[in-house]
Formats: sequence, structure tokens, C-alpha cells
Amino acid sequence: MAIISDGEKFKSEKTQKETRENICAKTTDYDNCFETNIRPKSFDEYIGQSQLKETLKISIEAAKKRNEPLDHLLFYGPPGLGKTTLSSVIANEMGSKIKTTSAPALEKPRDIIGILMSLKKNDFLFIDEIHRLNKIAEEILYPGMEDFTIDRTIGKGETTRTLRIPIVKFTLVGATTKAGSLSGPLRDRFGIIHKLEFYTDQELKQILKRTASIINAEIDEEGAELIASSARGTPRIANRLLKRIRDYAVVKSDGLITKKTAQKALKLLNIDEYGLDITDRELLKLLIEKHNGGPVGIETIAAALGEDIKTIEDVYEPYLLQAGFIARTPRGRKACCNAYEHLGYKIPSAQQNFFTD
Repeated sequence: MAIISDGEKFKSEKTQKETRENICAKTTDYDNCFETNIRPKSFDEYIGQSQLKETLKISIEAAKKRNEPLDHLLFYGPPGLGKTTLSSVIANEMGSKIKTTSAPALEKPRDIIGILMSLKKNDFLFIDEIHRLNKIAEEILYPGMEDFTIDRTIGKGETTRTLRIPIVKFTLVGATTKAGSLSGPLRDRFGIIHKLEFYTDQELKQILKRTASIINAEIDEEGAELIASSARGTPRIANRLLKRIRDYAVVKSDGLITKKTAQKALKLLNIDEYGLDITDRELLKLLIEKHNGGPVGIETIAAALGEDIKTIEDVYEPYLLQAGFIARTPRGRKACCNAYEHLGYKIPSAQQNFFTD
């Protein structure tokens, strides 16, 4: 019998975790290429977030009239709602170029300094997952955001002195799924802060039609409505489902995505009419069947499902909370009446009293 070393076991567990995160929370290179092709370039093409768009249009127009760079922006909300896309649209509307990076990539001081020094006047710098920015990079950003300078220390010992280097005026755009994890000093330096909301089914339907026209997929009204209702209020998920259902329609049907075709494809993908997948339903069943509806601690849920806590909090919970399937309490997560009804369970009187008291 083969003996697996601790090192090999760790690598195996790490590989499984990375694979799971790639499926749930991240995008593959192919997905990134696909998303780049279908991303809107202007506010006229951008669907959804109507109130946010109107506010941003005013800020952009004012900045143009003053001939100044736009204030630094911070966008937060669940993944897949269009933070990166919106940043590119704003840069295009300002007539500027945008450089994109992520906080985990800025490990050393020279990384952030190199990017800041390479910016041209009025350029946009987009930093994804900005809540994961390390302290050194964050300290370097402070004078860059406020005074458009970089502080460098040169010399050693008694000859040490600080050199302040000017840089061009630019606009920093930060995106995060955890606004509360940002340090106060960094958050306060953003002049414009907005939360992106989940999309309505009607907005997702419009997005699906636009994407279908770009990728030459045929889809009817009912097919678009069903996919929209199964997309968890998230454009990224809607577009991914469209790709998979398009493949099914080409192979199993005449290529037209109808309601019937979409239903069959979604069933094959184990996705129900509310967009819940196997893990979502297992989470709800765990609360209802094993713990009488809860409350249950997040650590217990993660261990029972074989998922890490971060994936549950960032990928599964936001929509389940938004749709009213679960609730967070001081003692843990609790199944709501919607969860019982959706899965066909009888609602205990104790649960009814809990949510009506």
C-alpha cells in the first residue's frame, strides 16, 4: 500500500481547495477572455445599477468641466456584480486609460511604486480585492492618493533621509467584497464610495439578450426569463449559464434556447429555478434536517459541507441571505421559512414564531 507523506497530503488538499475556489469564486483564463469580449464600454451599454450610474455621470461631467481627475472610487459588493466592468466604463467615459491589478500581486514596495511611477496623467489604477493590500503597500498609497507623491527612504543609519517624488495625477479605483476589512485611513481617502446591488430578473434578461447577440446565440423571451431567474441576481453567473445552455442547445436541440431547452440544461447542471446548486441545497438541508433549522455556527457548516469558511461566506451566503433562505443570528445561521417551502419541508411552529416575534 502506498504511503502518502504529510507534504503530499498538504499539496493534495491545497490543490483540491484551489480547484474548488476556481469553480466557485474565481474566473478561468477562458472566462476572463469571454468577459472581456462582452463587457460594455460606455454607460449606454451598461445595464443595471441605474441610480449609481446617474450619480457617477454627474461626478464625471463635473471632473471634465474642471479639467481635473475624478475622485478616487471604492466599489464594494458580492463578486460578479460588475465592479471591474464599471471601472473600465468610467475610465472610457473620462477618456482615460486604465491599468488593472489585484492587491495580492502587490507583495513588495517596488511593485506598487513601479505601477504608480508608470501611470500617465489622468490614468485610472484599478486594484481588485483591495482589502487584501498589505500594510507597506497601503502606506505607500496614502501620499500618492492625497498629494500625488511617493515617499522614498534613501541612505542608511545617520545618513537616512526621506525623498518625496512627485507623480502624475491619477484616479485609484478599489474593488472589494469586504468593505469592512479595509483599514479606516485607506477607506477615508476614497472620495466616492458605492455599493453594487444584486440585479433584478428584468435587468439580467436584458444582459442575457445583449450577450446572446454578441456570441451569436439564439434565445427567446421565455428562455431568457428562466435563465435570469436562475442567475442569483449576478450578471457573471447569468453569462456563464448562457454559455453552458447554448452548448446544450447546439448539441441536443436546434440551437435555439427556449424555456424547455433551458430547463433541461439547468436540470443537467443541478441548478433549480432559484439558481440554487447542490451545495446551496445541501447547506439548507443541513440546517433543516440535522439542526432543526438552526442556529448553527459557520465552522460547523463548513466542516459538514467540506468547504472552507471563506467560500461559504463569500460565495454561497450573500445570495441565500438576499433571497431570504437563511438568516444570521448572534448564535449562528438559521434556516428561514422560504428555505422550508422551497425544499418542500413543513415549517415548524417554532420557526414561524422565531421570524414573526
